Amino acid sequence: MSAAEASSPTTLAEKIDALFRIVRRPNREQFSHEEVARACREATGESFSATYMWQLRTGRRDNPTKRHLEALAQFFDVPVAYFFDDAEGAAIAKELELLGALRDAGVRSVALRAVNLSPEGVSTISDMIDVLARREGTGGGTGG
Repeated sequence: MSAAEASSPTTLAEKIDALFRIVRRPNREQFSHEEVARACREATGESFSATYMWQLRTGRRDNPTKRHLEALAQFFDVPVAYFFDDAEGAAIAKELELLGALRDAGVRSVALRAVNLSPEGVSTISDMIDVLARREGTGGGTGG
């Protein structure tokens, strides 16, 4: 298992929390439990409170209806399989992690400059990142 797979959210609460942390408003602020709950109520026509949203996010409740998960997936713009399929959920989590990293201006700057490099140059940068990640103990490299 790679470091990325090991850090992928596995429980429903971890998956929901990851969505809150990574998927943001255009001004980069997190969505509130109330606004997510309101959108889910409107999407399902069912009861869905901010407290219930908090309970799902923190693991105090862990058995939502399929319609509630579909509404959450719709709100956060992820496939509903994120919640049901472990393999696809891990792949989606990896994409979300990348999107979250690209929100950081420094990471985005490096990524945008790397676009103009040759494949060999990109490989060299990747190797350098792996070395730095090991040195800093972050395990942030790809290990490739």
